[in-house]
Amino acid sequence: METGKVNPSFRLEQSGITGVKTVHYNLLEHDLINAAVRRGEGEVGRGGAFLVTTGKHTGRSPLDKFVVREASVEDSIWWENNKPMSPEAFAVLKADMLKHVKGSEMFVQDLYGGADPEYRLNVRLVTELAWHNLFIRHLLRRPELEELETFTSEFTVLNCPSFNADPARHGCRSETVIAISFEEKLVLIGGTSYAGENKKSVFSILNYLLPAKGVMPMHCSANHAPGNPKDTAVFFGLSGTGKTTLSADPSRVLIGDDEHGWTSESTFNFEGGCYAKTIDLNPKAEPEIYATTSKFGTVIENMVYDPYTKELDFQDDSLTANMRCAYPLHYISNASETSIGGYPRNVVMLTCDAFGVLPPIARLTPAQAMYHFLSGFTSKVAGTEKGVTEPQPTFSTCFGAPFMPRRPEVYGALLRDKIAEHGADCWLVNTGWTGGAYGTGSRMPIRATRALLHAALDGSLKDATFRTDPNFGFEVPISVDGVSDVLLDPRRTWDDKAAYDAQAAKLASMFAENFGQYEPFVGEDVLAAAVKAA
Repeated sequence: METGKVNPSFRLEQSGITGVKTVHYNLLEHDLINAAVRRGEGEVGRGGAFLVTTGKHTGRSPLDKFVVREASVEDSIWWENNKPMSPEAFAVLKADMLKHVKGSEMFVQDLYGGADPEYRLNVRLVTELAWHNLFIRHLLRRPELEELETFTSEFTVLNCPSFNADPARHGCRSETVIAISFEEKLVLIGGTSYAGENKKSVFSILNYLLPAKGVMPMHCSANHAPGNPKDTAVFFGLSGTGKTTLSADPSRVLIGDDEHGWTSESTFNFEGGCYAKTIDLNPKAEPEIYATTSKFGTVIENMVYDPYTKELDFQDDSLTANMRCAYPLHYISNASETSIGGYPRNVVMLTCDAFGVLPPIARLTPAQAMYHFLSGFTSKVAGTEKGVTEPQPTFSTCFGAPFMPRRPEVYGALLRDKIAEHGADCWLVNTGWTGGAYGTGSRMPIRATRALLHAALDGSLKDATFRTDPNFGFEVPISVDGVSDVLLDPRRTWDDKAAYDAQAAKLASMFAENFGQYEPFVGEDVLAAAVKAA
C-alpha cells in the first residue's frame, strides 16, 4: 500500500528497497504526527509539539560510525578519524537490513541539503519511525510539492532503529551502526533511535563532496545585516561557547544554525531547520527558541514533562542533559527566507576558556585563523564530567571533527585561502572566564561580548589600536567603546599576575602539544603562526 506524493518513476524499489508492506511518501507534518501517535511513538504536547524519548541513545554514537573503505575514497578519507568498514561487511549489512524491512511500514521523505541550487544534494530518507520522518523534514530542506513529481535523489539514508547489528557478521563495534558508502551512495543506520544521526549523516556526505568543488563546508552558524546579505558573518564554536545564542542576534538576519557552505560568492545553509538544546532554556534570554517548544510539529526530544498538562521541565536532566527541540527555520522570526548570504566578511571563532587566559576578542591573520581552526579549542570545567576537578582543554579540529571525512588540513587550507581571497576579518572570541580560572574568576560578561562582536561586525573595531599578545601572537584591541580597558587585557584582571603568567604558559604548551599532529601537513605560514610552548 502507498500513500503520499512521489515521482511515479522513483518509488522505493528504485532506491533498492523492496518488499515493504506499506510506504508513506512525503507526508506533511499533520499526517506524520497522526501516524506517530497511531504507532505509539510519542505524544502530542502543548501547541501541537510532538514529545518523544529515544531510549538508551540520547546522543550521537561516534564510535559506531563507519565509512566503507572503497577504492574511490581510499586516498581521500581521514582514516584516523573515520572508522573503516570493508565493502564485504557493508554488503552483508545491507542485505540483512533490506531483509529486515520486508513486510514493514516505512516512511519516506525526499529532501535536499544546501540552499544554493548549484551545490544542493538531493537525499531520500527512508525511516522506520514516523517521527524520524517529521524530524528530518524539519532539519533538511523541502522541495516544493510540484517538484516531488519529478524528484530523484543522489544518496539514500535507510534508518531502522529496530535492526541490531552483529559485530562479528557486520564488521562493526556493537549493535548500533552508522555506515556510509560513497560508491553505493547509501547510508545505513541501525540500533539507535537518536534522530540526530539522520541529519549528521547527510552533513558528513556534504562535508566530503563540497571541498572537491572548491566549497568550504563549515560546522557553524551564520547571520547577515538586515537588508544587506553581503554583510555576512559566520560563527564557529563547540558546545557551550555561545554559537547559537550569539548568532541569533535579533538585530541581524539568521541564515542558519549549524552547517553552511562558503563558495566563491556566497554563504549558504545546508539545513531547513534548527536542532536546539533545551536544557535550562530561558524565555527571557532566548524567547524565540523557547517559543518553538509549544509550536505545531516541533519535535521535543528527551525532555521530562507533566503527563497530564504536558508542561515541559527545562531543568530536569534525568533523561539527558542533551535534551533538544527540532523545528523548521521559519519558526524564527528573523530567519532568512533564502538561507543564503554573501561570502563572510567576518569569521568568528568562539572558545570558552576556563583557564581565564585568553582575551575577550583577538584579531587573527589568515594563517592564525587556519591554526586556531585546526586546533578547535575550548575547555571542560569541574563538574561537567565525572573526574574533572580542574579546567581541561578540549581540542576538536575544525570545530566538528566527528563530521569531517577528509583530513583536517583540507578544510583548514580552504578556510585560510578563502579568508585571504575575500579579505575577511577573523576574530577569536573568548566567552569563558576572566579574572582567574574557573572557580576563581568570573564568566565573561555577555554584554561585553555582544559589544565587541557588534564593533567587529560593523567594522569599527578595525580602527582600534592593537597590541600583540606575548603568549599567543594574535592582536588584541587596547580600547573599545563600552568595554573596560582592563577586561581587554586578561593579565590585568588577575590579582596574582605571576599566577596568570604560569597559567598562560601552561595553556600555550597545551596548544603546541596538540598541534604537533598537524605540523607535517601545513605550510610554513601556519607553522610560523603556531603558538609556541613556553
